[in-house]
Amino acid sequence: MAAQRCALVGLLLALAACPLGAAESAAAPPQTAPAAQPVSVGAPTPAERLPVEAFARLPFVEHAVISPDGTHWAGLLGVGGTQSIGIYSLYEKPPVGVRFPVPDQTNVRWLRWANGDTVLVGVDELEHVTDQDWYVLRLVSVNRLTQKSLYLLPDLNGQNTSDVVWTPNDGGNEVLVAAQSSIFSGDLELWPAVHRVDVTNGHDRVVIEPHGGVLHWVADGEGTIRAGVGYDDSRRSLRLLYRPAGGKESFQTVDRAEIRKGEGLLLPFLFLPGGDHALVIHDNEQGRSAIYEVDLSTQADVRTVYEPPSGEVDDVLISNDRTTLLGATVTDPGAGVHWFDPSLVALQGFLEKSVPSAGVHIESLSSDRTRMLVRISAPDMPGQLSFLDLKDGVLHKLAFFNEAIGARHLAPVKLVRYQARDGLAIEAVLTLPVGREPKNLPLVVMPHGGPWAQDTLRYGYWAQFLANRGYVVLQPNFRGSTGYGSKFLHAGDGQLGLAMQDDVTDGVKWAVGQGLADAHRVCIVGASYGGYAAMWGIAKDPDQYRCAISIAGVSGLKREVNDFASSTTENISRDTWQRMAPDFNAVSPINAVDRMKTPLLLIHGKKDITVAFGQSSKMYDRMRKAGKTVEFVSLPLADHYYTRQDDRVALLSAMEAFLTKYNPAD
Repeated sequence: MAAQRCALVGLLLALAACPLGAAESAAAPPQTAPAAQPVSVGAPTPAERLPVEAFARLPFVEHAVISPDGTHWAGLLGVGGTQSIGIYSLYEKPPVGVRFPVPDQTNVRWLRWANGDTVLVGVDELEHVTDQDWYVLRLVSVNRLTQKSLYLLPDLNGQNTSDVVWTPNDGGNEVLVAAQSSIFSGDLELWPAVHRVDVTNGHDRVVIEPHGGVLHWVADGEGTIRAGVGYDDSRRSLRLLYRPAGGKESFQTVDRAEIRKGEGLLLPFLFLPGGDHALVIHDNEQGRSAIYEVDLSTQADVRTVYEPPSGEVDDVLISNDRTTLLGATVTDPGAGVHWFDPSLVALQGFLEKSVPSAGVHIESLSSDRTRMLVRISAPDMPGQLSFLDLKDGVLHKLAFFNEAIGARHLAPVKLVRYQARDGLAIEAVLTLPVGREPKNLPLVVMPHGGPWAQDTLRYGYWAQFLANRGYVVLQPNFRGSTGYGSKFLHAGDGQLGLAMQDDVTDGVKWAVGQGLADAHRVCIVGASYGGYAAMWGIAKDPDQYRCAISIAGVSGLKREVNDFASSTTENISRDTWQRMAPDFNAVSPINAVDRMKTPLLLIHGKKDITVAFGQSSKMYDRMRKAGKTVEFVSLPLADHYYTRQDDRVALLSAMEAFLTKYNPAD
């Protein structure tokens, strides 16, 4: 993503242990990269029971990006049941391309073109260092001409060597990367230096030496390092270092913040030419994030650039030369992208009129903004990736995200709202099965992962699979979810396993009260943090559910947040979790097995590097010893996100068999 959050807490958490994200992603692939074809969108079809394999297909592509000159595209491909990095021509037929396999137990976080020939790939891995597990972030370059991949800065031993702070505007081969070379707190090299790296051969030289305490660097459009963010993990304090354009003056500390006091530090994501002004994202008076122009020399707001009428600014889109703000995405599902460029405003309107039966999103733009990748999808349809060249003005299909589903519309999806027991308004995503009267149906309530996440109106293969099998699916955005402002986010403080769980239960009661769901046919299903909520739900409300399914769930909170993986920002991560649950033991499912009387299915991959496999295996052992009804599906090759198609088939098949046994839809 292009956005840089102003309050550095989110950035630091991203560099530390990741939130417990859902193990689900959007859609699935054909087996080859097809040639461009005219776009078509199907009409709704009658209810049809699709095979498990249709839903389990990997998305054909994720993280799709177009080259600066608009002649090629790259993405994380799901082809042949596994993931690989692909680069393909947009004008040659059949499309000429290359693929690079993704190493085992490696998560691909993002893709970014360095120039017209080379794509940079950010990956994370789990490594055992000095008797501890560490999340490490690494950088890979892949070149379409040489058909070779190369780890950049491979000799550095820091936690993060993948922070790309600038790419050239002229097609050059040298990029700026901030990278640590040590994990030891007493070393100056714990703090990243900025390297100028040649992406074709890996040669590098240091252009900014490490500064003690500076964890993150920011460059302007010319490639000059203009700002640095200092962080003291013991004090949980932040400081902003800044210097004017030109890069000749020394850095000066211009702002400080104390995280424990709830203070935020402004982090520029775009420097405006000719002075000290920059664009940042920070909260408005209502506690919702918006875009502002600030004077970095004084930290004063100059003007409000964009304040969304609802929701929050989630991300920004900026030009390839990093001089112009093009658009902003908003957490409000109905808002789409707010474009600032008038030509893009007009183009968005053209696209929406061209495909009225689905959402149309510009995914990636060439440098001159005349060529682009476009996603056509809907909450009930995985959709397709298309290519648009403004010279001919025609949308050309590159591929369906899921060839087995194509352009068919499946189960209808909508947003609903209900009140929690204390009056707090909760938003949820509701998916209804096709061909069934929406009355007294079996219900699956599915809390999301994170917990710092938000379910929105997008295609989800789990919800659609369950609806295809006859279930109503409710995905509540309980308090503590993102996207609704800081007040709603912090309403979750101290409420993990308490009011956060009650919000899920109150969603079930709402569905029953509306006549949609049968109170005696309710199952709770979730992954990662959602898996925790599924296990805790049958402990806290044992009479509410007929069954529960936990996928890669956390059964013992204290072990998960303190012991699984170390990082240079582990204290802020620990503080965040302890703020959510001051007493881990009191809200850990593994300590509440005696209260459970509901059948539980545990599913976990042995190659999960986000939630330890032992979280499920130990829960299984504890349940068995207590004489509880429990099943365990151990997948030897599955990771946290189920990036192998065979593992997705096994996952969905196990879910279906368990639900049929304990909460049948018919």
